[in-house]
This record gives sequence, C-alpha cells and structure tokens, in this order.
Amino acid sequence: MSDDQDKDSKTESPSEKKISDAVEKGNVPFSREVTMFASTLAIYIYVVFFLPDGFRSMSEALKDVFEQPDAWRITTSNDASALISKLLWASGALVVPVFVLMIAFGVGSSILQNLPSPVFDRIAPKLNRISPMAGVGRIYSLPGLVEFAKSFFKIAVISGIVALTLWDDFYATLDAMFSDPITIFEIMGRDFNKIMNVVLFSTAAIAIADFFWTRHHWHSELRMTKQEVKEEMKQTQGDPIVKARLRSIARDRARRRMISSVPRATLVIANPTHFAVALRYVREEGDAPVVVAKGQDLVALRIRALAEENNIPVFEDPPLARSMFAQVSVDSVIPPVFYKAVAELIHRVYATKSNPTRMN
Repeated sequence: MSDDQDKDSKTESPSEKKISDAVEKGNVPFSREVTMFASTLAIYIYVVFFLPDGFRSMSEALKDVFEQPDAWRITTSNDASALISKLLWASGALVVPVFVLMIAFGVGSSILQNLPSPVFDRIAPKLNRISPMAGVGRIYSLPGLVEFAKSFFKIAVISGIVALTLWDDFYATLDAMFSDPITIFEIMGRDFNKIMNVVLFSTAAIAIADFFWTRHHWHSELRMTKQEVKEEMKQTQGDPIVKARLRSIARDRARRRMISSVPRATLVIANPTHFAVALRYVREEGDAPVVVAKGQDLVALRIRALAEENNIPVFEDPPLARSMFAQVSVDSVIPPVFYKAVAELIHRVYATKSNPTRMN
C-alpha cells in the first residue's frame, strides 16, 4: 500500500540530475527484445546469404564420405585425421558465420541503445538478489508480467508458424528423406527461410513496442515527488531561505557602503521626501559627475540627513531627482541628458563656496 502511495505521489518529471545519476549507476533503459531482434536478423542474413553455400558444402562432404566409403578407409591415425579435418572444415563453414553474425549484431544492438560504461556497483554481490521474496516480487511485478506476455506471444507465434510450415511440407519432407541428400538440405533451407520471414516480422514488431515501453517505464520509475524536487533544488542551488537571507545581507552591506559615501558627495538632488541622489564632482577625478548614493523613502531621508550633517548642499528638484534615480546606478557617471541641469547646480555650489551666502 505504501509503495502505491509513493508511486502516486511521484508526479514530477525527473530532473537532469536524477537522470544523470541513474545513468552513472548503470540504470539505463535497455530492451532485450531489440537485442533478440538483432540476433534474429543475424540468423535471417545467415539463412539468406550463408546457409545455402554452407549446406551445399556440407552435403557434398557427406555425399563424398557415404558414397565413396572405400576412399575413406580408416587404417591409420592419419586417415582418421584427414576424415575429421574434412568434416570439421565443412561444419565450420556452416556454423561459424552464424556465431560471428549473432555476436556482432547482439553487441551492436546493445551499443546503439546505450554506450557501454563500467559500473562496478551493478556486479557487486547483494543479498536482495538472492532473496526469494525479492525474486517473487520481481516476477509478479508489472515489468515481470510484461516480460511474460512478450515471451508467451513469441512462443505462440513461433510455434504456430512452425506448425503451419511443417504441416504444408510434411509429406514432401518425408519423401525427401529417401532422396538425394542435397534435396533434403534444400527443402530444409526453404522451410527454414519461410519460418524466419515471419519470425523476423514478429520480433521486429515486439522490439519496436518494447523499445518505447522500456523507455516509458524507465522514465516513470525516475519520476520524483514534489519534496524530492525541493530537496534537489536545495542541494544544487542552495536553500531558498538561506539564499534570500544572503541576498538581504548583501543588500544591507551595499546600502551601508553607499551611505558611507554620502559625506564625499558634492551635492544632493532630492524630491522632498521620496527620492534622493548624491553626486560627486571633482574636476581632477573626471569630466562628469558620479552618483555615489541614491535612495528612496527612508534611505532618501537618511541621505538628506547625512548631507545636512556634512554641510553638503541639497537641491529639491522632483523631476530631476526621479529621473536620475530611475536611470543612473550607483558608482556610474550621469548620462549626457542630465549634463545641463546638473551643471547649473554644480555652478551654484562652487559659486556659494566662493561667496558664502545663503543659496536660494
């Protein structure tokens, strides 16, 4: 019951990290039916391109042995070796190609599904692999039932095909037993070719369905709960609460550093209570004024208070204060659009310093 509830709670798609971790542990989608189809295709290629010549060579060797027994008298060890070598060469020409093709196609189908990578954890001994209860659970699970259905379908189809094929050629096969050996091999090859055509089509259909089923099942097994997604985000990106706290600390430090620069300002442009922008202009430091601090509401009031404490002129110009607050960042030079308005204020500051009278 708890397993069903756990599966129902896995409503989120697996993350890239979850997928990469599964691949690193060797948990990858793998369809055995694709490998089976590749092996069947290898057998089909063998039947079409290699089997006729192999049968012909084998039948010629057997015909030579059985029709001319006097030529193969076994009187010495050399005679036995010659006979065995002839039969082995004929048998090798018949059997070796099918093994080579099956190995090549089997390995190729596995590589095409997933690139090989060593995962020693998969071959490490584990007690649950020999547990009878775990084995029963695997057998009667959904994947186990799917494997059973595929196996039953394959056995039923192949058995039916073999029965129909042998039924049609039953009497011809019996008659061929009393005819020339070459005829026997030709009839067997023809029947085998018929069987392989239908078997190849059946295994191809099963392999295509199993390929997509395997990937769907693998993806569904990797699905995550909402809590798992949150925990992974904490591990990869950090705890959101901690990150918000760190951002708040960083803003506070930047604000204190900015406020500490206000006494270095040349003038402050303010909207009476909502905005304040502190500018510094020293001819030797640059050609244009620099914003050393800016703030809104309480920060604006703090900038004005520091300016008054340090005898820095404060000019109330709401439109200019709002525009500069929105368009210029701290430690940046003001854009040319503000040059004229700020130049007039700076001129008034320097005029006041040279003639210390009250500014209007």
